Amino acid sequence: MPHIRKAVFPVAGAGTRFLPATKSVPKEMLTLVDRPLIQYAMDEARDAGIEEFIFVSAAGKGALEDYFDTAAALEMRLRAAGKVEALKALDCTRLPEGALTILRQAQPLGLGHAVRQAKNLIGDEAFAVILPDDVIKSEKGVLAQMIEAHRDLGGHMVAATDVPLSEISKYGVLDVASENGRVCCARGLVEKPSPHAAPSTKAVIGRYILERSIFDRLDALHPGAGGEMQLTDAINADVETVGVSGFTYDGQRFDCGSIQGYVQATAAFALDRADLHDEYSTFLSQKRQHLSLVA
Repeated sequence: MPHIRKAVFPVAGAGTRFLPATKSVPKEMLTLVDRPLIQYAMDEARDAGIEEFIFVSAAGKGALEDYFDTAAALEMRLRAAGKVEALKALDCTRLPEGALTILRQAQPLGLGHAVRQAKNLIGDEAFAVILPDDVIKSEKGVLAQMIEAHRDLGGHMVAATDVPLSEISKYGVLDVASENGRVCCARGLVEKPSPHAAPSTKAVIGRYILERSIFDRLDALHPGAGGEMQLTDAINADVETVGVSGFTYDGQRFDCGSIQGYVQATAAFALDRADLHDEYSTFLSQKRQHLSLVA
């Protein structure tokens, strides 16, 4: 199978659950410790060998473009002040010239609509889709894990994780036909089923590898649930011809589109840092003791 070179990042969402912070700051620029959410997604993509990055953005999100642009004046000041470590910290924000393309999604018409905006930039090759809200802490990036499995399989592939039935209605869910290790063959996907109607407990999270045929399906798609163009519907339309598989990744996922998930991710990534672990652990311990005394 050909190497996956391009990734689409749907980043047009308003982030209303994080108001008032997102009144002026894109939710993808909210930081986990000292890096914004978008940086974690970009690092995962680069580690997987992605060479071209496509942001499907919206008005008011210029900070995303600025973040990956060269900050000549800042770098000059840091260099003059001899702040070598601060300069080095900016390395992860640099991209090769022409590697990043920003597209505008004029209306919030769903994930399928956002992905379709990238049609003319993808060409005739398979590509990845990464949702920055889903931050996954893992030894090997989830996208790299998926690309490795996709080389042998082809077709559309989605990242999957088992969730409790009580939470299944929050997700797209795989209708599993068969399983082989971390990979399952799917009859299709069901969008946000009720617990009694869920075909499995394998929920789809924000990592996809899609064949070029998905754009034909998206072009023919009518608005679905919530009046939006659902990517799930387009993937389902390809089940018989292209095939759909789910990949159960190795890693811990945090839903940073929710405040609870974002706070948990912040704690997890802080504890994983050698320079923060001891002092932060002590603080958490003291906080727990205080709460137990108050209770």
